[in-house]
Amino acid sequence: MAQLVMDGPRYWAQAAPDRPAIVFDGTDVVDYRTLDRWTDAAAHRLADWGVGVGDRVAIIGDNALEWVVAGFGALKLGAVVVPLNNRFTSDELRYLLQDSEPRVILTDEAHRPRIAAAIVDEALHGLAEFTAPRDADPPPVPRPAAGPDDVTQIVYTSGTSSKPKGVIFTHRSTFNLIAEIAMAEPAIRPGARMIYVLSMAGAPGLLWHFVHPLTRGVTMYYEKGFHPETTLRRLVEERIQVMTGVPMLYEQMAALPAFAEADLSAVEPMSVAGARTSVSTLRSWVDKGVLLRQAYGMTELGGLSTLNPAEEAQRRPESIGRGTVFTRHRAVRADGTDCDPEEPGEIIVSGPGVTPGYWRNDDAYADAMRDGWFHSGDVGIMDSEGYIRVVDRLKDIIITGGYNVAPSEIEAVVAEIPEVIEVCVVAADDPRFGETPAAIVYAEAHLDPDLVTAFCRERLAGYKVPRHVVVQRTPLTRMASGKIARRRILDEHPELRSVAGSLG
Repeated sequence: MAQLVMDGPRYWAQAAPDRPAIVFDGTDVVDYRTLDRWTDAAAHRLADWGVGVGDRVAIIGDNALEWVVAGFGALKLGAVVVPLNNRFTSDELRYLLQDSEPRVILTDEAHRPRIAAAIVDEALHGLAEFTAPRDADPPPVPRPAAGPDDVTQIVYTSGTSSKPKGVIFTHRSTFNLIAEIAMAEPAIRPGARMIYVLSMAGAPGLLWHFVHPLTRGVTMYYEKGFHPETTLRRLVEERIQVMTGVPMLYEQMAALPAFAEADLSAVEPMSVAGARTSVSTLRSWVDKGVLLRQAYGMTELGGLSTLNPAEEAQRRPESIGRGTVFTRHRAVRADGTDCDPEEPGEIIVSGPGVTPGYWRNDDAYADAMRDGWFHSGDVGIMDSEGYIRVVDRLKDIIITGGYNVAPSEIEAVVAEIPEVIEVCVVAADDPRFGETPAAIVYAEAHLDPDLVTAFCRERLAGYKVPRHVVVQRTPLTRMASGKIARRRILDEHPELRSVAGSLG
């Protein structure tokens, strides 16, 4: 019998029914027995709407228990969950819906107008319909006739093109990820307390912080959102043991006056990923007795492919480790040969958690996955002992607050402005989000930078809107090939590398 992604949570509903599975917003406690029955009820409701094995169920909404319950209900039917970014505009959402073709879409009321404007033929239902019956005792949902290589989730991630790619996760790849991390990170164990404060939109949501830990019997502290004071208090008062997140979370907590006296002695592994992390941030937590360890991964790698070992967190704070039990990393030259120690090269990864494909995009997958190795587009340096540090990106993706942003997507929008002749979007330093989009625009006629910002706000998610717009009356620098010289343009604007503030 194949392992299915909901086997783990169902096991704990029998083995430890009274153990808290989820503690939402600090007060709303859902034990494993209740979660199992509640998600059975959700599955029956979805089945009444015609959802079955292989059907896509798209979900958009702010963090709420109903989000998780609906997602688990879909997985119990063998359906495919498609988390939608709750910051996307209707235009952006429409493409994801056209690509994934969900049978039903679930939304909270805050996002209903935006998703309704993006819908073509899909059935739209409210997440509020899953609030009850929370305490019902429905008949168990029969185990679906799904196989190990059937898709369970499609998570859209931006690439170097303007169209997001749908990264697929199967029962097998999800199980592989969970099993390998279980070997590498024993602190994520039955009864451990773990916290999640970010959106459900990507792989860190349903996959990494619910399917993964609840398969392992963990208690998840699930927050409505990130507020530094609340999260720090939760770490202290609830004796949280495990947390993963982007650098911004740790930087903002460390900046609080209460951080100096906070008792963080319960914390075991605390990892940071999604963007480059300053050594000063790492040191601020180490000085508190917490080994804040850098991790590396991307959606295509199951969210995480390597984590700096605890014993190396002080000796090599910039390291991302050297892989996990079955996952291997290499730094290679353009010709595919291995780099020498300390020689920069592209990071490529091979392991059981690597995605088996992109949804309906075999060409993109063939380009990224070559000879069994996934080509990340990131540049890393491996030392003589195999430890890697990330130093740059081959691709031009901007990572802002943990979100990936494709410059070409923003450029396509800015280019619609009549006065714009050329545009190049680059990454500007940002004290809060690590980096943020900045648009360098060539316009011979007068063009107000605020107009560019306003134009983008109407068409792009907020984190994609350029927070800095530079308008110039001369053409943009180009390479001999005729391509816009993105890196040289950034060098022409050193002010973007020392930005002290940002637009709202």
